[in-house]
Amino acid sequence: MKPSHTFEAALQRKLEERKEQGLYRSLVCSNGLIDFASNDYLGFARQSILGKGSSNLQGATGSRLISGHSPEAERAEKKIASFHRTQAALIFNSGYMANIGLCSAIAGKNDTFVCDELLHASLIDGIRLSFAKRLKFKHNAVADLEQKLKKAKGNKFVVVESLYSMDGDEAPLKEMAEVCEQHKAYLIVDEAHATGVWGEQGEGLVCQLRLEEKVFAAIYTFGKALGLHGAAITGSETLRNYLINFARPFIYATALPPHTYSQIEAAYHRLPSANRERLVELIAYFSQATQACHRFSFLKSRSQIQGVVVPGNKQAKALADHLFQKGIYAKAILSPTVPAGQERIRICLHNFNTQSEIDFLLREIKNFKE
Repeated sequence: MKPSHTFEAALQRKLEERKEQGLYRSLVCSNGLIDFASNDYLGFARQSILGKGSSNLQGATGSRLISGHSPEAERAEKKIASFHRTQAALIFNSGYMANIGLCSAIAGKNDTFVCDELLHASLIDGIRLSFAKRLKFKHNAVADLEQKLKKAKGNKFVVVESLYSMDGDEAPLKEMAEVCEQHKAYLIVDEAHATGVWGEQGEGLVCQLRLEEKVFAAIYTFGKALGLHGAAITGSETLRNYLINFARPFIYATALPPHTYSQIEAAYHRLPSANRERLVELIAYFSQATQACHRFSFLKSRSQIQGVVVPGNKQAKALADHLFQKGIYAKAILSPTVPAGQERIRICLHNFNTQSEIDFLLREIKNFKE
């Protein structure tokens, strides 16, 4: 047997083990179903946002350090920096690449990252690549954060998300910023799920709380509410230049095509007029409606990220399958992605959902037979 065949057989065995454990993942086409799963919070992905006169260029031709830099990229980054009230912005091809690039570039083996225990995998992976030490503090626990900072060595980086993707809860950023200032630590905030939704114009939670001057770096992802692709890291001009020189995912990746930067800029122009009020109304409606659904426990979330806890991978998957058969797409989140016993159906609300769709969703959850 060829070595490649032997390796593929080993991979297949691992896949079979996943199936036996009820953890097997597969791709699903959700076309035509009622959307309660995507991150397209404002419905931008369903609309054309480029008008007449937009660039017809299709390819980037290389990395931005070789031939992929463009006027479109510069304009988009200047727009993003201005919108989020910071000095500079640098666009990466994805939120994952931005987080990997930032964390792996800014710290060394003598430094320390102090991270929320529920931090996203992309940030954790970047921290691992940096070879810096990593300390975890209890989720959103400012007192525990302070205790961990007392133990940290070298440059200290506190890494959190403004809005967490599984529980829909926001970080106490004001208190965290104060603690960071006291301990001379650098605060890094991933705004992926707050971008476009939180803030007066969708600037995110950092700007809503007027913390721009207290945050070392923020990451704004375009694949959620903006309905596009890519992400930007904002901060000082010095940080931008440093990442251009030392962030490997930026240096060695082919740039986004020019029309994508134009789409990003156009999306930012539209954010102030986006219908966030409608989304706020639906969040309130959903929260009120769940009070009459006593069979399962719903998350205590004030955001567009909601969920119903269905303990056990098998039962959570069964409920997701039931909803799918009824024409509703809502994803089951299984352990170990969430702790055992906290498996759930993750429900993302969008401003294009309707109250009748929410009623339908909750009725089918209530009527689900195990």
